[in-house]
Amino acid sequence: MEKKDIDWGALSFAYLHTDYSYVSNYQDGAWDEGGLTPDHTIVMSECAGLLHYCQEVFEGLKAYTAKDGRIVCFRPAMNAQRMYDSAQRLCMPPFPVERFVDAVRQVIAANAAWVPPFGSGAALYIRPFMIATGDVIGVKPALEYQFRILVTPVGPYYKGGVKPVALKVSEYDRAAPRGTGNIKAGLNYAMSLYPSVEAHAEGYADNMFLDSQTRTYVEESGGANFLFVDKDGTLVVPQSLTDSILPSITRRSLVTVAAEMLGMKVEERPVRFDEIDAFAECGMCGTAAVISPVGKVVDTEGVEHVFASGMEHVGPVMEKLRATLTGIQTGEIEGPAGWVVEVA
Repeated sequence: MEKKDIDWGALSFAYLHTDYSYVSNYQDGAWDEGGLTPDHTIVMSECAGLLHYCQEVFEGLKAYTAKDGRIVCFRPAMNAQRMYDSAQRLCMPPFPVERFVDAVRQVIAANAAWVPPFGSGAALYIRPFMIATGDVIGVKPALEYQFRILVTPVGPYYKGGVKPVALKVSEYDRAAPRGTGNIKAGLNYAMSLYPSVEAHAEGYADNMFLDSQTRTYVEESGGANFLFVDKDGTLVVPQSLTDSILPSITRRSLVTVAAEMLGMKVEERPVRFDEIDAFAECGMCGTAAVISPVGKVVDTEGVEHVFASGMEHVGPVMEKLRATLTGIQTGEIEGPAGWVVEVA
């Protein structure tokens, strides 16, 4: 398959129209057969449940051109299961896991020319999402829904590439205890937009959100989980006391990489903010950036907490973790069975 004539190395993390999307509709209690479409527009009623009561869930994953020329996708079944769980939480009819994975395969294969070449530093970003399209006036779940997958080639999530960034501790809350913080729904990300715009205006790459109940424990950034490395080299992964942290697929994969491939000690536990000065490294992890190293965090009092790795260099553990996982994703390193799914 001949690739599109694009300057792959100059791509930003932005949307480009590709050849096909995937669409399936839910009506009368069942999902239809679904299929590919060249139409990238959505037409819906002004009374659609999405527009009034925010019934929407989404996912994010990537496809890559491997070194041997194969097109591969990373752990799509995990995204399928997470969307299934998210949909159930918002009273939406879950899209079957097997159909999700098949739809991902179809839409990647149909857009193979848009999958960036190996070594370009870019990838094909895949965005499955589900919305309530049925009319709703009273506060209740809609009866009709649409599942779609769009794809677009993307470059690095952060413009500066892989280098340490500065964060601020947000004065706002991202998710409530026992709320929806552990599902991937647009409403959670809407909560982070105002603080994110504020942080960017002040020169920070993102926020560090603390738990909203006690303002004591580290939770997430605006769109990623956190990882820490202590001075003994242990990977410390924040957990929530109230299940308000999104179960990142990248984070869970990195935990496996650290423990089973790199022989690291891993601790998954609640992490108090007043502990962070004891950590040597920090990173934000997620599909978009894989790992974005954090050089410092500024608290709500304006005090700078600078990690031992600093603002000039990526810490050695974060660098090794990122290199190992991206190597698995592009087929350069053999990972656990089933992680890399060949598409074409």
